[in-house]
Amino acid sequence: FWLKQAKTHTDHCVHTDTSFSCFFLKMSFTQQVVIDCRGHLLGRLSSVIAKELLNGQHVVCVRAEDIVISGSLYRNKLKYAAFKKKTMNSNPRHSGAIKHHRAPAKILWRTVRGMVPHKTARGGAAMDRLKTFEGIPHPFDRKKRMVVPSCLKVLRLRPERRFCR
Repeated sequence: FWLKQAKTHTDHCVHTDTSFSCFFLKMSFTQQVVIDCRGHLLGRLSSVIAKELLNGQHVVCVRAEDIVISGSLYRNKLKYAAFKKKTMNSNPRHSGAIKHHRAPAKILWRTVRGMVPHKTARGGAAMDRLKTFEGIPHPFDRKKRMVVPSCLKVLRLRPERRFCR
């Protein structure tokens, strides 16, 4: 990422906690970027992560359980139930509970995978550079966590629109 720090912390951030920092994502390289997923929209964050993975950046996503999906809870439950119902025609046992992940970190991982050409060597290597976690595990709890302003719900979603976690 080419990380350009915001002029003041409160200009582009929702969080007032000092452990967060706001950055604009462009295209330069740091060793590893830890993204705090709290309050980010799933699809927008996934597209930013996918692009950076394909550029060779190592990305770690923490607090995936606090990610937000636009649309009502009922609508999203129906969409995910239809996704869970899909099976393989030749052998239905090859799909189902094994392939349809329920954990928030795995749902984020699967969404990013849909935006990466994962069947090629380049895409497979990109997916190897991604780690997703619920909560903040030990090595990443002491590192600076980034916020992606272009993916925050409070900045991208109108206040009257429905959303779910």
